Amino acid sequence: MPTDQLTLASYLKDRRQRLDAVALGYGCSRRRTAGLRREEVAQRAHISATWYTWLEQGRGGAPSRAVLDRLAAALLLTDVEREHLFLLAFGHAPEIRYPLQDGITPRLQKVLDALTTSPALIRNARWDVLAWNRAASAVFVDYATLAPAERNMLRLFFLNPAVRAAQPDWWAVARYVVPVFRADVARAGATETTRTLVAELCRDSSEFAALWNTSDVLEFGEGQKQLNHALAGTLALEYSTFAVDGRPDLSLLVYTPADACSLERIQALIRDQQ
Repeated sequence: MPTDQLTLASYLKDRRQRLDAVALGYGCSRRRTAGLRREEVAQRAHISATWYTWLEQGRGGAPSRAVLDRLAAALLLTDVEREHLFLLAFGHAPEIRYPLQDGITPRLQKVLDALTTSPALIRNARWDVLAWNRAASAVFVDYATLAPAERNMLRLFFLNPAVRAAQPDWWAVARYVVPVFRADVARAGATETTRTLVAELCRDSSEFAALWNTSDVLEFGEGQKQLNHALAGTLALEYSTFAVDGRPDLSLLVYTPADACSLERIQALIRDQQ
């Protein structure tokens, strides 16, 4: 029996035995083992009791992603536990399930606000901007004035004339941005909402359509960026990308002034906002 099957079987059994049968409405009758019975888990997951038993014995074959999702729900797995279940079964994480317009925790917002002179924002896997600090509003876009659906970095970059005009070499940035987005989509899984966004951009921007129809992928990582700000003039920035622990769908982007002149200009923009 392959080791990975044994590991998956052991994990399923362990999670099953940790469940509280009484809390889940299965009564307080005497049970020989802790947790739910195998047939009860199978019933909750809408699969046959025989097949679930085989899975716990390491001889049930490879379950489908849909079955694993139902088992994760039946066993009340957390997001981390669900990810581990998929890793055991397939060797890779499941498609990310993310709330596209969900907010962030107050603590994470405090991290953004602490970066007083560095524009910073948090985006999800579809590149919707979920949170930002005052410096980001001053340097990039006043996101608070936009409807949530309009706070998408790709929509702004390809369809907003002001954002486009701020790029010294817009086409060079576009050729970099789209492959990065493609890699993010592949990593997170192309959901229906992501496909809708891509279709919209392909329809409204011939440049996006041309770039999307290639197969290039890139990582965002870190680097340097220049902006031609309408009020402050040229700004030189260094950017870095950070993962948000516990939220694999989110990225923290921080843009740091690259020189004293850019720092002074950003500080002036922030003062003008107050």
